[in-house]
Amino acid sequence: MSPSPSSHRAARGRRRRRAERPEALRRLVPRALVVAFLAGGTTAFIAHDKAIRLDVDGTPRTLHTFADDVDDLLADEQLDLGDHDIVAPGPGADLASGDEVVVRHGRPVALTVDGRRRTVWTTENTVAGALREVGVRSEGAYLSTSRARRIARHGMELAVRTERSVVFIADGRAYRVRTNAATVREALAEAGLALRGQDTTSVPPDSFPREGQTVSVLRITGSKEVREEPVPFRTVKRIDPGLPVGTESVVQQGRPGVRRVTYRLRTVNGVKQKPKRLHSVVVHPPRPQIVHIGTQALPTSVRGTDHLAWEELAQCEAGGRPDAVDSSGLYGGLYQFDVGTWHALGGSGRPQDATAQEQTFRAKKLYVRRGASPWPVCGRKLHG
Repeated sequence: MSPSPSSHRAARGRRRRRAERPEALRRLVPRALVVAFLAGGTTAFIAHDKAIRLDVDGTPRTLHTFADDVDDLLADEQLDLGDHDIVAPGPGADLASGDEVVVRHGRPVALTVDGRRRTVWTTENTVAGALREVGVRSEGAYLSTSRARRIARHGMELAVRTERSVVFIADGRAYRVRTNAATVREALAEAGLALRGQDTTSVPPDSFPREGQTVSVLRITGSKEVREEPVPFRTVKRIDPGLPVGTESVVQQGRPGVRRVTYRLRTVNGVKQKPKRLHSVVVHPPRPQIVHIGTQALPTSVRGTDHLAWEELAQCEAGGRPDAVDSSGLYGGLYQFDVGTWHALGGSGRPQDATAQEQTFRAKKLYVRRGASPWPVCGRKLHG
């Protein structure tokens, strides 16, 4: 008897199920291995992850990192340190979960303290902190900006004027002030003193007041005065071939001019100062004196007189001095000519201004005319 169709179908189903079991098992084994691997990797991941508190310039945050040390953390966070930056703990320090890393960037400050400028670096991020860090006393000081102002990474300019003690001497009294003023003038106003009119101080009013400085207030009164003063004339000398050698003749008398000069007169704290010349103008120019200088050669010989003792006569009359003048002022030269006689003999000017050679020549001419009579006492010396 042959199997029924239903029996055949049952047999085929049993065979199909036996064939499917190995295939399902093959698919299940890799999945189990993957699950086991993932379970081990998660344990390793958890073991290396660290929770770190990072504070950069006062702004903290907590982050998770696989960094083993501070250098790795800074590199991961792209934090490059400059020469003036600091980090704590220091570079290379190991990290553990829960650690805190602090980074402070250096900031340049162009600092001017009491007029002296320098550049300083600070890791503080406020003006007050920077002043404390560089050791600048700011109590009672003037600051160019607020103490609470934050300092940007690129830095800032900061001016500080500390409180100083200054003494002013004014009107016979001493005034001591504590000030952070920028100028002596401002400090003077704080002391209740003022500069009036031409008043000034012993140091420039716009200079910087220094600690312990003593400044005198100069009370000044003044006026101007105009004076007329003489202007000396100059002497112009010209060659004149018509005059004997050594002869000078004044052909134009010099005349002084007049200059109008303005002076400033000042009294400082009651004491008169030396007048200061401000400007001048010539109201009458001087007239020059013109003198002719002789170049004509004179003869030295006069017939009938050359053998006489002229040196003896000159010695007796004037002690041998060509510029001698008697006590009356009327007679001059080696032979004591009066001016009228001198001019009558061809001389010019005064006899005592002529050369000894010309004086002797004129004396010889006089002897020819009048003999030894012009020299009643010394005339006998001519004959030895």
